[in-house]
Amino acid sequence: MIIANPIYDVVFKKMMENERVAKFFIGTLLDQTIESVEVKPQEYTYKGEFEENDPKAIEIIEERIRKRFNIWVYRLDFIATIKTDTGELKKVLIEIQKAKNHIDLMRFRNYLAEQYKKEDLVNNEKVILPITTIYILGYKLLDLEYPCIKVERNYKDLVNKTIIESKSDFVEKLTHESYIVQVERITDRYQTKLDKLLSIFEQNHFVDDNKLTKEFKHNVDNEDMRIATDVLHESGTNPEEKKKIETEQEAWRTVNAAFQEQEKGFAKKLEESKKVIEEKDKALEEKDRLIQDLLKKLDEKNKNTLHDLSHST
Repeated sequence: MIIANPIYDVVFKKMMENERVAKFFIGTLLDQTIESVEVKPQEYTYKGEFEENDPKAIEIIEERIRKRFNIWVYRLDFIATIKTDTGELKKVLIEIQKAKNHIDLMRFRNYLAEQYKKEDLVNNEKVILPITTIYILGYKLLDLEYPCIKVERNYKDLVNKTIIESKSDFVEKLTHESYIVQVERITDRYQTKLDKLLSIFEQNHFVDDNKLTKEFKHNVDNEDMRIATDVLHESGTNPEEKKKIETEQEAWRTVNAAFQEQEKGFAKKLEESKKVIEEKDKALEEKDRLIQDLLKKLDEKNKNTLHDLSHST
């Protein structure tokens, strides 16, 4: 079966628009049964000039790409409000990052901070929901070799050195668990429910040079996987849907190229700054050496003066 590569925003959006697939994706990662889910894509654009380390720089470059291609190129983040089978309500933030840029961490942190500040509307009532984050990365974290990682919290009694089993609403709403998927580290393992979900994102068996579509070689043996792969098959074979992916890919190539040029400029400026600092340090060292020499000469002169005075008396 031919399926579209789901790391592209337009493809992932198609997946999350299907409630059954959204429940399968979130429920499998969180290892919870999802009773209900509401997913809202969040579109971000920005206009104006930016500083070198401005976390909104990528949105500004996207605006410039829009003008070049005469389309809106935007980043999609996804917010899902879920209810588990135990009745617990959560807000799940899902972010896809296809390439590594120097401002990623600041963008993630700023976005997370914005979500912590927001109240959510549930049954026409404003509430504060616990947050869980999911990051789907299209590149490898060099210090973590695992395809799927959960960063979880434990409550620990520091006096007695024991784990606390109960949960606190205060703690749950001020801290969060996080899930990280590294698509480049996914293998062809296909045993557990999680394996099957991850297989959709596996970056192998592509049927085109641009890595937009791939052949899904695993046996689809449950209804959740069938629906998910059917959605991806439609995106990967429908000419109109494929065109959207191609447009997104071409735009992001330009975005990444722009960032590479920007980072080269940063590196050059950093190197120039280092040279200026080194020259100033050398000048200060020379000045310090001259002062020390002068002090030494003054000290010797004082000693000689005292010696002459002692002999004259």
